[in-house]
Amino acid sequence: MDQPDDRRRDAERTRREILDVATREFADRGYDGARVDEIAERTRTTKRMIYYYFGGKRQLYVAALERAYARIREAERGVNLDHLPPADAIRRLAEITFDHHEANPDFIRLVSIENIHRGEHIAQLESLSALNSPAIKVIEQILKRGWAEGLFREDVDAFDVHLAISAYCFFRIANRYTLTAIFERDPVDPGRREHYRRLLGDMIVSHLLLEQH
Repeated sequence: MDQPDDRRRDAERTRREILDVATREFADRGYDGARVDEIAERTRTTKRMIYYYFGGKRQLYVAALERAYARIREAERGVNLDHLPPADAIRRLAEITFDHHEANPDFIRLVSIENIHRGEHIAQLESLSALNSPAIKVIEQILKRGWAEGLFREDVDAFDVHLAISAYCFFRIANRYTLTAIFERDPVDPGRREHYRRLLGDMIVSHLLLEQH
């Protein structure tokens, strides 16, 4: 007979596999275009089982969004920035976002799709504040260290810094194909990756340093 731990691990693995496939399906086809039948066909489960684990298409989509945001927060929390000088710490945080967004284009597509829906689904997340407040708190802690050391200007806001970092990283991936078509320059060109990564850090740090203003 199956042991409870084995059944739990099987359930967790099945749920994870469903979310993996669902994330790609929603990212490729959008919320309206995605089909639970297609997700079931591409996983080792059934449509009935998907409803058992998630309740329905809307709940599955919300779960995919929740996991997508949780992963970027995990990446931010997974790096110890306390030992770095404030300017290096904020640069490193920007690099983490840069790396994550480049490695997870499905996250970019999901966020774009959810904005088309005016945040209708993500607003249902009870964990939303818990998922995103740490991002602001990390920046606030770095800013406070920079202020205490007389390095950073004090008329800056943690949300504004977060917005600037996210905007650069998001735009680079979300608009890759239109930028390439219009300017014949691929912003995700591997040969210029370090240039763009360094440029992001330079802009953020330059904006914060007191001596620059």
